[in-house]
Amino acid sequence: MRFGSVDNPGKIDFTLPEDHHDTRRVLLKDKHSGTPNLYVGCGKWNSRDLKDLYPKGVNDELEYYATQFNAVELNATFYRNYSEDQIAAWRDKTTDHFKFFPKIPSYISHRKWLSEIEADVQSFLKNISAFDNKLGTIFLQLKEQFAPKYMDRVVNFVESWPPNLPLAIEFRHPDWYGDAPVANDLYQLLEEHNVANVIVDTAGRRDLMHMRLSNNEAFIRYVGANHPTDYSRLDDWVQRLKVWNEQGLKNIHFFVHQNEEQESPRLAAHFIELMNKELGTDLAIPKTLSDSQKDLF
Repeated sequence: MRFGSVDNPGKIDFTLPEDHHDTRRVLLKDKHSGTPNLYVGCGKWNSRDLKDLYPKGVNDELEYYATQFNAVELNATFYRNYSEDQIAAWRDKTTDHFKFFPKIPSYISHRKWLSEIEADVQSFLKNISAFDNKLGTIFLQLKEQFAPKYMDRVVNFVESWPPNLPLAIEFRHPDWYGDAPVANDLYQLLEEHNVANVIVDTAGRRDLMHMRLSNNEAFIRYVGANHPTDYSRLDDWVQRLKVWNEQGLKNIHFFVHQNEEQESPRLAAHFIELMNKELGTDLAIPKTLSDSQKDLF
């Protein structure tokens, strides 16, 4: 995932911004007490990219991945519309508490720019319904060029979305957050329809760190920079999520990427270990080949 990559990540200020002043209000409105529902995963499960995860002799990558993580950010559905049979096959390979978080296809978000997409959306939703109780939040990613002048398309999309299906949206044009009147209209729309406001943490796009939750879900796409700060940045996220949980946050969906996929499983393991310690969650900590090699010495 090269989005937001920079040549010198050591020069970036990765300090998490202060919370938006309405985030606390949103959490208190639907306050949850106790341990949050935590789902953590990578953006894919193939061994070509996640080399550090799979020991020799693994026959089925997804089946093994699901023994190490309880979620996957399913970017595969962004590139093609998979059949119900294929999705059911994926579903059946995973453990009981595993969830898929599918990305809405690019022909809806990027090719058609949310225009004349009703039939396409219905086809997509019909197919992913095969995930059944393993379907997590569905997320829509909009192009960087998708500016607030297309707000009417966002409104139509959100208002026509089935209210029983959780939805999150990622906005990449800077004016969605940089223009206060636009941002206020957007936040109101998302709140009214219980849509999560995706937070993207990547080096070259700090303007996307809006820290404004729109419902009781923190959907975070974390992009490591292949730099030592990748770990300290995760430490900071654990502390912020702890604050949000104390304010009432119930659902945390955290997906780990890197500009060049190398250590995503290890970064995720670091994050899970800290979350278990600080927030009382009890997720299994993924085992990586690097960890196994350490045990030999």
